[in-house]
Amino acid sequence: MKQFLLFISLAMFSLAQTPVTVAIRNAKLVTISGPVIAKGTVVLRNGLIEEASENATVPDGAWVIEGDGLTVYPGLIDSISNIGIAPPAPTGPVTGAITATALAPPAPPARGPEDRPRTTSWERAADKFRSNDPRIESARNAGFTSAVIFPTTGIFAGQGAVVNLAGDNPSKMIIESPAGQYMTLTGGGGAGGARGFPSSGMGVYAYVRQIFIDLDYYERTKAAYQANPSGKQRPAYDRALEGVKESGRLLMPATSKVEMERVIKLASELKMPFVLYGVHEGYRAASVLKQANASVLISAKWPTRPPTADPEAEEPLRTLELRESAASTPVTLNKEGVKFAFYSDGQTPAEFLKGVRLAVTRGLSHDDAVKAMTLSAAEIHGVSNRLGSIEKGKIANLVVTKGDLLTEKPAIQYVFVDGMHYVPTADGAPTPTAPQGTGRRPR
Repeated sequence: MKQFLLFISLAMFSLAQTPVTVAIRNAKLVTISGPVIAKGTVVLRNGLIEEASENATVPDGAWVIEGDGLTVYPGLIDSISNIGIAPPAPTGPVTGAITATALAPPAPPARGPEDRPRTTSWERAADKFRSNDPRIESARNAGFTSAVIFPTTGIFAGQGAVVNLAGDNPSKMIIESPAGQYMTLTGGGGAGGARGFPSSGMGVYAYVRQIFIDLDYYERTKAAYQANPSGKQRPAYDRALEGVKESGRLLMPATSKVEMERVIKLASELKMPFVLYGVHEGYRAASVLKQANASVLISAKWPTRPPTADPEAEEPLRTLELRESAASTPVTLNKEGVKFAFYSDGQTPAEFLKGVRLAVTRGLSHDDAVKAMTLSAAEIHGVSNRLGSIEKGKIANLVVTKGDLLTEKPAIQYVFVDGMHYVPTADGAPTPTAPQGTGRRPR
């Protein structure tokens, strides 16, 4: 009974005694944007980094964390994710209540670009984001404090958002929106992706080009009408084109060198900023990416032999080479000066970090690996003035470890998101000092 009362007292104390300021003192600071500070202090106030240096002064009344033996990193960023976004509704047989929608006849297959097949460019991840996704806590427990989330269904799937991974109000967790248009470049226009236009890779490329031809005409028509509307028929509103326009840039997939060359050529025709994602064969295409001044997001889900594959079946040499060499892409691109970051590609946080560690064993330096999950990710997504490094004025997203963050089982002591304090445990359950959902922002 006494132990139970002590537990309750500690929990209530942690809630009632939220510090005005947090100071992590005498810790190793891996700033990313500058040199490592062997013994420094970082001060957090109102969700921001107030100071981070060797000689930072601990303000009166601050909650002090003694940092001897601890290392402070910027919070990790997953550069492409669907965390917090519910999966699309199933399209199988109708069950349960019958609605008017269920009784409606299926839409006819797309006949051409005028039908806008597989385009939901107007959809915003920020509108779909939910804070009660259990994956958020799992990611945070592993040191991820931000993610760039996207709808992922369709040729033009929708607009992304940069989100912080803590809080109970989705609108307060959004850092930036939109964060680009996610594209898939895969054919199949009908139900299940099997019918209608476009049904081939060539058709997809033609469709994408047509969208941008339509966008150019749409913009010129609107401008002419707005300049002199008298006597003119007003142009119709096209949400698909508006969604593409307001996205700002395109995230376009490419795995092989040939695909990278094709997508880079397509993007140059579209005259819109772009980022490539996937890029497992980047070890063969570093010079191509460098010449195009391309930024890339590398999937840390390296190719492996499918578990259901016939063990006796022969595989093409190119497949075996990709499987062996894909994890050397990061170090190859780094040597060429191509900016890159990592993303999880649907993996768990542990699997994601395991993939990054494999890239380190293939030659990528430890520091560059951490940078690819922090500052480089923030730079590619245009939020490096707020995230990605330990600098004065940036959002207080930090990971505090005992030892190296990239070990197989990193000893994460504290996670700060927007200055809110969380203490992960081995089983993912919060400790009494930071009960579930009650991490506190210093006030």
